[in-house]
Amino acid sequence: MPNAPQAVISARGARRWQDGHPWIFKSDVVSRPESPAGAVGVTDQAGRFLGTALWSPASEISLRLVSRGEESLDAAWWRARIGAAVQRRAALLDADTNACRLVHGEGDGLPSFVVDRYDRWLVVQLLSAGLEAYRREIVEALVALTGAEGILARNDASVRTREGLSKGVEPLVGIVPETIEVREHGVRYLAAPHDGQKTGAFLDQREARVLVGTVARGVALDVFSYHGSFALHLARRARRVRAVDASTAALARVRENAALNGLTNIEPVEADAFDFLRAEEKLGARYDSIVLDPPAFAKNRASLAGAIRGYRDINLRAMKLLAPGGMLYTASCSYHLSKPDFLEMLRESAAASGRRMILRAVTGQPVDHPEVLTIPETGYLKGALLEAGD
Repeated sequence: MPNAPQAVISARGARRWQDGHPWIFKSDVVSRPESPAGAVGVTDQAGRFLGTALWSPASEISLRLVSRGEESLDAAWWRARIGAAVQRRAALLDADTNACRLVHGEGDGLPSFVVDRYDRWLVVQLLSAGLEAYRREIVEALVALTGAEGILARNDASVRTREGLSKGVEPLVGIVPETIEVREHGVRYLAAPHDGQKTGAFLDQREARVLVGTVARGVALDVFSYHGSFALHLARRARRVRAVDASTAALARVRENAALNGLTNIEPVEADAFDFLRAEEKLGARYDSIVLDPPAFAKNRASLAGAIRGYRDINLRAMKLLAPGGMLYTASCSYHLSKPDFLEMLRESAAASGRRMILRAVTGQPVDHPEVLTIPETGYLKGALLEAGD
C-alpha cells in the first residue's frame, strides 16, 4: 500500500514475524503510525519493508500481519482473502452438515476475524480495531461469497474492550433467527446465535461427537452437557443417557433437541458437575460411556495450576465410574493447557484411579478450525478417547 502510514518495529518484533507469528505487541513498536485504526505498512529500524498489518492504536497487540507485501486492503482484497477461506470449507457443507466455521482468524490469515455459518445465516466476530475499520468491505464480501440471508455480529467478547471498541450483538444484514436448526451427521440440534455459547453452538467438537457416537453403548453420561450435542450422538447407540449441566435453561434446550430427534432415552440432570461426579462415585454407580467436555478452566496462565487440579478431579472420578471396557471421551478447550500437559494430567488421573486406562485416540480441532504450527494461539482444543481395560 504505497504512501500508507508506516509503523517501525524492533528487531525482536521483526524476528517474531520472520518466525511465522503475525502479532506485534505495543512494546515492540518503535515508531507508531500517525493514523487511526486500519491498515499500515511496517518496516524495521533499518528501513526494510516487512509487510502490511492491521493497526490497533489502543491494543496491547498493536499490529497483526496480513501480508508480507505492500497491499491495499480494498474490497477486492477482502473478497479474495475471505473467498480462499470459504473455499477451503466447501467440502464440509454437504449432506453431513449445514454448519461450520468459515473463517478461523489467524488460522486463515485473517487475524481477529471469526465467521461461523449456520445454514443460510452467518455469525461474525470482529475482534480488533484494525479489523473493525473494514466492516463494510467485509460484510459486502461475505454477502457476495455466501449469499447469506442474514449476518449477525456477536461482538460481545471482552477482548473488544481492550481494543477500545464497544461490545454488543447487532444485525449487519437481514434478520438472523433466534434459533437455527443444525444438521450434523444424522443428528439435529438448535443453535442459538444471539445468546448461545461462542457464536451459538460448539462447532469445533463436531467430529468428536461423531467419534463418541460410534463407540457409545449401555448407560451413558454426558457431563457439562450444555444443549446436549454429545448426548444426542450418544443416545443413538446407548440404552440411556444422563445429560448433566448446572443450567436450567441449557437443560430445557436438551429436552427440545431430544424431541427434535425423536429420542426418549435422554435424562436431563441439573447439578454441579463436580458434586454430581463425587456423589455418583459414593453410590458406586457405573457407566459404559462417559463424555467430559468442560468449559475452559484455565482462562489465563495464572489460573493454570488450579485448572489442572480441576481437570484431574473430574477425570479421576469419571475413570472410577467407568464399567470394565467402558469408554471415556474427555476434552479441554483451555489454550493455556498444552497438549502434553493435558496428556500428563490424564496419566496422573489414571494412576490415581487404579484403573488400566487405554489410550484409543487423541483428537484436536476439525479442519474448519485450522491450527497453525507457528501460531500456538490458533490451537486450543484437545481431547482423548480412553478405554477402561479392567
